[in-house]
Formats: sequence, C-alpha cells, structure tokens
Amino acid sequence: MKSIEILTQEAIALLKSLIETPSFSSEEDQTALLIENWFTQNNIPFERENNNIWAFNKHFDKSKLTLLLNSHHDTVKPNQGYTNNPFEAIVKDGKLFGLGSNDAGGCLVSLLATFVHFYSNENLPYNIVMVASAEEESSGKNGLNSVLKHLPELECAIVGEPTLMQLAVAEKGLLVLDVIVKGTASHAAHNNPDNPIYNAIPVIEWFNSYQFEKISEVLGPVKMTVTQVTAGKQHNVVPAECHLVVDIRVNDCYSNQEILDTVRQHLTVEVNPRSMHLNASSIPVAHGLVQAGIALGRTTYGSPTLSDQSVLSCQSLKLGPGETLRSHSADEFIFINEIEEGIQLYIKILTDFFKQ
Repeated sequence: MKSIEILTQEAIALLKSLIETPSFSSEEDQTALLIENWFTQNNIPFERENNNIWAFNKHFDKSKLTLLLNSHHDTVKPNQGYTNNPFEAIVKDGKLFGLGSNDAGGCLVSLLATFVHFYSNENLPYNIVMVASAEEESSGKNGLNSVLKHLPELECAIVGEPTLMQLAVAEKGLLVLDVIVKGTASHAAHNNPDNPIYNAIPVIEWFNSYQFEKISEVLGPVKMTVTQVTAGKQHNVVPAECHLVVDIRVNDCYSNQEILDTVRQHLTVEVNPRSMHLNASSIPVAHGLVQAGIALGRTTYGSPTLSDQSVLSCQSLKLGPGETLRSHSADEFIFINEIEEGIQLYIKILTDFFKQ
C-alpha cells in the first residue's frame, strides 16, 4: 500500500494536470482520460460512460452496504477577471492557482487518493464506489444522475465540494419555474382591463410574501425569488402574456413536487417547472459519518449551494478541501496544505466510521 504522503503528492500532480486540461461541462473527455490513467497506474479496474468514470473497491461484496465517494471534474468557463492563465497550474505562496483547482479539483483528487488508500482492504464493513462525475456545473443529463443505474443501492455518500473540510449536513434544492400570466392583447390607446403586465403584479407579490410553514433547523426557510420579467415588444401594444422566472431554494422539509403543488394551488396562472430532480439533501447529525467528523473537531452547517447531492436519494454529506467563496472566482486557487489536510481527514473520518 502506498503511504499517505506518496498518495498526496500524486494527487497534487494529478490536480495540476487537470487544471491544464480544459473540461467545461459536457466537454470533459480529456480530463476523463487523465482520471482513467490514474486508475490504471494504481492497478484499479474502472468503468466509463460518457465522461463519468467509476470504480469499486477490490473486495466488493454484494452482501454489504455501499458508500459512494463522488466529486466532479467539469468546470465553469473562466470569467473575464482572470489575471493568471486559467489553464496554467501555478504554485505561489502555498497556493495552487488554476481553473477548477478549488471547485472541485482539490476535492476530487483528495477523494481519489482516499479511495486508493482503502481499495485493497479485505475487511471493509462497507463497499466503496468512487465516481468522478461530469456535467455537475450544468446539472446535465450525462452527469452523476446517469451513472446511478449502474451502481448498487447506496446507503450513504460523501460528495466532494469545497467546505473547508467542515460538515455540510444539508443542502438546499433548486426549483426553477416559468410562469405565464395571460391577458388580452390590444392597442395601448384603448382601455384594456386585462393587461397581463398588471395581472402579473399580484402574482409577483405572492411569490414575494408567501411563507412556507416548515422551517429547517439547518437550512432555514424556503426562499422564492422572481428573477426575470419579460413582456411586450413595442411601446404601443399591450401584449397577450407576461412571463416570469422564479428561482426557489428548497429546504430539506419539502420535496420539489410539494413546492410545485403549493404554488399551483395558490395561483391560477400557468406554472411550468424546468426540472424536478434537484431536490434538497440531508444526513442526520447522528449518522456515523457525521459523528466521526464531529469527533475530529469538524463543525456542521447547512449549505445554500447546489451540488451532485441533488440527484442522490441516499443520505449524503458534503465535505471537501477548499472554500466555496473561491468557486467560480477570478484567479481561483486552493492551498496545497488544504489538499494535504483533506486527504488525511477523509481517511481518518472513514477509518473511524468503519470502526463503528
């Protein structure tokens, strides 16, 4: 078995290669090859579909429960604020700069190193499956959600996202609604009591003022925000429709379907969800994974940001090196020592969890 120190250095080298290989969502074929090479160099059989790569521990046993380790290798496109080359892995002042270094390359390589550490263990109480997923940033159809049909039933999961290695025990879901408020088209010079723009005012006010009853202890209330209003094409024509876009951040007390049903019960306008699968996620604080982290001095919190947790039906914990505020920022970076600490903590948390 390789030492943790060697695994760490190999993981950092892999992250540098990932940074220098563009991998925008749905265009991750070249970083997928780098991850394939990682498994090959560690003599680990793997499977691939589209740009997702996954592998099982050596002594997989169907009679045991299965733990998922997951992080993604796609990135957003670099913003215009970069002063560094986003595709050059630069180490300076203990920081590793580059697009995807923090979100979520550091998490991915740390989990890959952790998986290798446990891969050959003959007496694991759980199976482990490692999935390096694609299309997380775009919530694409060929991401983690497309791999789940190939996996056994999952008991729990660690999803690698930058949390400063604190324990995100819940994550808000996302529901985006297209709302169509209808009216009667007419010339602006004529009296028209059925102007859809005016009809939209009480609809907007409802979204602004309605309060869902259940408030999560970790995630707080459901938050609904009207983010786009579109109507009309010229100054002298009253349009037939006013279109609204509503962003809803869903806590772990509700499913997306329950939120949609409530909206439709209160409003008589047309309401169309863009997708229904990005549900809220959570794991009980009493769960062994969380308790193992708490015992190591980690704190728990609720995360407002979306991840691949949203497509999982099992209990899941978001945990990883790096800081979420650096994600999608110019001159993105991760501290080298965050990766070193992350690998050690992942291994220690799982070691203690497996002893329970």
